[in-house]
Amino acid sequence: MDRVTSPYSPGAGVPPVVISGRDDEIDLWRSTVQRAENGRHGRGVMIHGLRGVGKTVLLGKMREEVEARDWVVASLEAGGSQADFRQQLGERLYPALRSLAKPGVGQRLRQALSTFSVFNVQVDAEGTWKFGIDLDPTPPPSGNLELDLLTLTTDLAMAMKDHGAGVAIFIDEMQDLDKTTLSALCAVAHHASQRALPLMICGAGLPSLPRVLSEAKSYSERLFEYRAIGALSRTHASRALLDPAIEELVTWDGDASTAVLDASNGYPFFIQELGQATWEAASGPDTITFSDARVGIVEGRHRLDAGFFLSRWERATQAERAYLTVMAQDGDGPSLTKDIADRLNRATTSLGPTRANLIAKGLIFAPEHGRIAYTVPGMADFIKRQMQA
Repeated sequence: MDRVTSPYSPGAGVPPVVISGRDDEIDLWRSTVQRAENGRHGRGVMIHGLRGVGKTVLLGKMREEVEARDWVVASLEAGGSQADFRQQLGERLYPALRSLAKPGVGQRLRQALSTFSVFNVQVDAEGTWKFGIDLDPTPPPSGNLELDLLTLTTDLAMAMKDHGAGVAIFIDEMQDLDKTTLSALCAVAHHASQRALPLMICGAGLPSLPRVLSEAKSYSERLFEYRAIGALSRTHASRALLDPAIEELVTWDGDASTAVLDASNGYPFFIQELGQATWEAASGPDTITFSDARVGIVEGRHRLDAGFFLSRWERATQAERAYLTVMAQDGDGPSLTKDIADRLNRATTSLGPTRANLIAKGLIFAPEHGRIAYTVPGMADFIKRQMQA
């Protein structure tokens, strides 16, 4: 069938036609936003899970919810230094604040705009942020990220509270932020909760995110609602595969959908990739058969190997690939670091740098002390296929 009409959307953070199996998280977010607008304490949401489970899509859905309610929203991806974070946050906030800067703006919002205008002065001495209205003089930032971020977010949240809205900051790949930035964000969330300000900091990251936040601030587990997401249940996976086709007046034969769902293991990204490949393999015009699915699964797996898996494998050095390869003996794991050392005939301590590099590259994570696991589902099988090729 025609690729143009395919209802499947494999891609990084690309929203599918049907977001299935995430109703609890979306409902939680909606109620949290409504509480904040009513002056009630609400905690930001932290989504964590393996790659390909739909964290970025869910974060995007949450962002859309508050954009529709006229909140000031900033959405960014972690990475880089504190200065990079400061600059990126300013760039993401600026369009929303620029739209609010009108003649006759209230004093509280005017103060918030003044604070924002100097927020990143240390990385932009020329003063990028112009609003076209006169603003009161504001002391320059202290250079301390936590203090400057507290000042900015407090002023913004208080101003938006007057408008019955709030401020939401969404951060993807949040586990990659440095400890100082994470600590500052936790302090901001704590301050906002104490003062019942409509300010939400929400993040998405690998399963290690709760631990990383806890290491930044010991009380972080009380600041956020943590939600682990993973593979979809069979019911929700079926809906993700079948419902988009129904909207195109196409049906899947029962054995065809069973084969694709089995091959996907319920992971949302895999469902989209295998669904797309099967759609393209089908002759149609309005039915997808088991024969189509067999072809689609082979092609879909080839695409996953060539993109989703290979791109990560090629980022590893030879020594790091050896580490990843012996991990594959435990399937998708987790693996004991001691077992890995034994298999490589090395001392556990001598493998510390290799392990740290793989974590920094986002290829593995430590679910707990002495254990390690792949960040992507199915990596063990991919490595075994590489060894057989």
